[in-house]
Amino acid sequence: MAEKLIETTEDNHILYIYFNRPAQKNAFNMQMLKQLSEAYLQLEENEKLQVAVVAARGKHFTLGLELDDVAKHMKKHKSYPFIHGVDPWGIQGKPRTKPVIVAAHGFCLTLGIELMLASDIRIAAPSTKFGQIEVQRGIMAFGGATFRMPQQFGWGNAMRYLLTGDMFGADEALRIGLIQEVVPQADLEKKASELALKITQQAPLAVRATLASAMTAFRESEEKCRGNLMPVTLELMKSSDAEEGVNSFIEKRQAKFQGK
Repeated sequence: MAEKLIETTEDNHILYIYFNRPAQKNAFNMQMLKQLSEAYLQLEENEKLQVAVVAARGKHFTLGLELDDVAKHMKKHKSYPFIHGVDPWGIQGKPRTKPVIVAAHGFCLTLGIELMLASDIRIAAPSTKFGQIEVQRGIMAFGGATFRMPQQFGWGNAMRYLLTGDMFGADEALRIGLIQEVVPQADLEKKASELALKITQQAPLAVRATLASAMTAFRESEEKCRGNLMPVTLELMKSSDAEEGVNSFIEKRQAKFQGK
């Protein structure tokens, strides 16, 4: 039986995903990459699950790739290593359709940053140290940083760290937009859970449509996004959840959505 390098638990429509290779500071080998992509597939395929929280066991979020193991695969197969389940980095295959929240602490290097860039909401402990250090290892970032950093941080902020490999802290991560909030480490998972629970309390169809709309603009074009706004909104208006949303507003009560 394969070692569980990625642990998952389900609670209140939330999938909790934990990196579980603490002795290696959660560095990713091929087995761990495969298990993470299978966890993302679990999120997609289970209709009861609405959102995921990604966190890590041990002192560090991740040191990045175990490069010797992963490079061996890439040289042999001439392909990305993210080939099972759903690609958590959104480089290949169909994009995920459900929100992902990432909570980082300790060291968060290379593909850890790229995983955050490919997610939707990111928080970190005050002492978290970030680094996109591939240029210091003779390669370049290949999990999305070269296009997501400029898109999300602005060109200068992206190049500042992509081209030097310099480390930076949580305050700088907040300034450039890598994270949305700095949270005391003791409260990190609690805060991530609160955010996830807040999402589950909204209309599931509306949440997924909102995420899809934003992803369309981000991955394809603003023009395509604009063209989809009215058709998708009209379709949502036919749903039972939209009716419940109106009724709950009129009746001044909490809506009870069913994803229909």
